[in-house]
Amino acid sequence: MKKKSFLRDLFALIPLVFSGLLCITLIILLWQKINYNPDFVNTLTQISTIFISISGFLAAIIMVYLAFSALGLKNNRVIVIDSLSKITQKMHNFREIIGLLLQSKMWLPGLKDYIDDEYEGLNFFEVKEFYKGKSKLAIEFLQENHHYGDTENLYLELKSLLMTKPKERKLSKNIQFPKIYDKAIIEKWLEHKCGSGLLYYFGYKFGIYKEALDIDAVFERHQDKIMSLANSIDPEVFEDSSFNEVFLSKLGDYMSNDIIPKLFQLQEDVNTEMPLLLKYLYGIFLFLIIFGVLTPLGFLLFNLPIILLIISFSAIVSIIFYLSTTFYQFLSNEINS
Repeated sequence: MKKKSFLRDLFALIPLVFSGLLCITLIILLWQKINYNPDFVNTLTQISTIFISISGFLAAIIMVYLAFSALGLKNNRVIVIDSLSKITQKMHNFREIIGLLLQSKMWLPGLKDYIDDEYEGLNFFEVKEFYKGKSKLAIEFLQENHHYGDTENLYLELKSLLMTKPKERKLSKNIQFPKIYDKAIIEKWLEHKCGSGLLYYFGYKFGIYKEALDIDAVFERHQDKIMSLANSIDPEVFEDSSFNEVFLSKLGDYMSNDIIPKLFQLQEDVNTEMPLLLKYLYGIFLFLIIFGVLTPLGFLLFNLPIILLIISFSAIVSIIFYLSTTFYQFLSNEINS
């Protein structure tokens, strides 16, 4: 992979090298032409207006394209921010549901004290990443014989969904609802499919765990609030649901496969920088303005040295050559990226 990357970078440099060589060659040839034929200065002066017109025309086209692209990016960003706000609120509601489940009495007696006190400094991500050997507490936890029917893993997973940072050790008494979720915690949720535990324990394997997870022990008023929150998350998905194991498994599946991935993607879209294509065109635009308009215009107005006009002509020809040899490949890479 490194070899292919090196070759790709090498091929990308070839047009730039040839453009540079062309520019240097043109400067030398034009300078020699002036030395051999002083009247050639008048010829360059006469065609300088043509170069200014061509450069100005190309720069104007690029400027209009950049302006429309900037407006398009701004409008798209507004749409993305609005979508992100809605998804973030759905995540808030989901985490509020998780908070109610964690507070409930559906867990086996002693489980909460076992996790929250004896393993207070442990989080779900360290258990899932025990193979990295960064947490001795996680290894100790996995080696210990538990007496809670494996539901301690679900409890840890649900606790992780109330965290706001991956290395958080102790949850605050009140759930934190940030305006924008930290990218690092979303990546952890996504990596370990947090929320899918609900699907596993209350869906695929509920027959095994139903004795250890007493969902009827959840207070009725909390059940009502959970259903209300679920309907606010997605009224179509949870419209006809009742508080039972089917609902909880559906909720976990929806959050781990829909909401969290969308939350991650939308935050990525919001933080996306200006596309490389626009940076590329802006660089061409500046080059055309400086060497194709300002420099020859300065020569005509202020009688600057002829070498500046030669450099201007050579640079414009070189940039047109570079543009013609790289634009298609650059456009193709942007489309496929």
